[in-house]
Amino acid sequence: MLHLGLGSFHRAHQAVYLQRLIDAGDTRWSLSGANIRPDMAEVVAALQAQGGRYTLETVSPAGEYRYEQIEAIREVLSYEPSLAAVIARGAAPSTRIVSFTVTEAGYYLDTKGRLDLSFADLAADIERARRGEAGETIYGAVCAILRTRRAAQAGPVTLLNCDNLRHNGDRFRAGLLEFIALVGDAPLQAWVDANTRCPNAMVDRITPRPPPELRARVQVATGRDDGAAVTGESFIQWVIEDDFVAGRPDWGRVGVELVESVQPYEEAKIRILNATHSCIAWAGTLAGLGFIHEGTHDAAIRQMAFDYVTDDVIPCLSPSPIDLAAYRDVVLDRFGNPAIRDTNQRVAADGFSKIPGFIAPTVRERLATGQTIDSVAMLPALFLAFLQRWHRGELSYAYQDQSMDDAVAHAICDAADPVAALCADAGLWGSLAGDARLVDAVRRAGERVARFVAEKATP
Repeated sequence: MLHLGLGSFHRAHQAVYLQRLIDAGDTRWSLSGANIRPDMAEVVAALQAQGGRYTLETVSPAGEYRYEQIEAIREVLSYEPSLAAVIARGAAPSTRIVSFTVTEAGYYLDTKGRLDLSFADLAADIERARRGEAGETIYGAVCAILRTRRAAQAGPVTLLNCDNLRHNGDRFRAGLLEFIALVGDAPLQAWVDANTRCPNAMVDRITPRPPPELRARVQVATGRDDGAAVTGESFIQWVIEDDFVAGRPDWGRVGVELVESVQPYEEAKIRILNATHSCIAWAGTLAGLGFIHEGTHDAAIRQMAFDYVTDDVIPCLSPSPIDLAAYRDVVLDRFGNPAIRDTNQRVAADGFSKIPGFIAPTVRERLATGQTIDSVAMLPALFLAFLQRWHRGELSYAYQDQSMDDAVAHAICDAADPVAALCADAGLWGSLAGDARLVDAVRRAGERVARFVAEKATP
């Protein structure tokens, strides 16, 4: 397997499952890892120096720490702009799966699931691909791999998403085929259509950015000076639609759920875990807190999250093969784990892709059946209050949002009626944009947020 994106999540999740399989005696598969952009240079160098080995620290909600060495990544490829080594590995007949971890914004999809060519790096990648060059986006990199693979007659390959995008396999496949069509390579488009599969998948493990003290902690616990250690919660889950074109590891042996449809698991995770995570991060930031666990243990913030799931999400997702109330409680317990020290800064990021992806579907479905949206409306109201702090330069940290147009965000905050401006944004709400019921609910929720912030500011 070639994996694109050597960040903490991949090393605390997919690589761990393969390590479990190797530990069980199945050594048929290994991982090659690479980045398609020039980031994480120090971590990549450390991994190379350590032969791909690194330490995973996990901690349970009860505070139990565990350390294990992960050796499933057998090859770490250096970054260089042509991606020559990455393309060669992806085009090798022995490579049966190309997997990748991309943020929601990294797919460059508009509200209709089409490529948004207003992004300069995506448009630049189309031009690069027309010249036969690799690119910096996931489409530009994968297109180059597949073009070389087709020319080498290296056989079919599965393209496996490992991220939070809803219907990630289907949406990536559509984006990839559209990208290749825009490049004008009809033979490649036909080959990809016939020789690749893109199963939908759901991944889950809270993996914060490794804190500065992790290296020393690992050395005390294991005796190893590890420049690429990662930390995460003890909980781990991976659900994949069993649709592979060139074989796959026997993941079922080590706890991966291989299913016909990932949709109910995906919806529960995105709406209950991901959206609640953002809710707590935005509210925690407004309350002056730095970490997710602090907000989760704040009674008012926890109640906002609990009410959002209970009042609006569970009715939308019922019936379900999952015990949704139990899942809600497990999620809140996980978020409350003080040892994880996941930051509000990390989780609050990318609100302009999280509202349409995580939150708007619940609003849409509740309104379609004539139901109230008072609890879910708290989330965009929290985000607007958070965005207004960013607008005024009053956030305690740098806000990162790949999908945000700064000028649009400032205009929302400068509007005579910021609530109406936020609710009128079609990028956030699609067909719901400007709906009077949405505006009214977010306005009332905004009043509750203002009271919450005032109470937190009172000594």
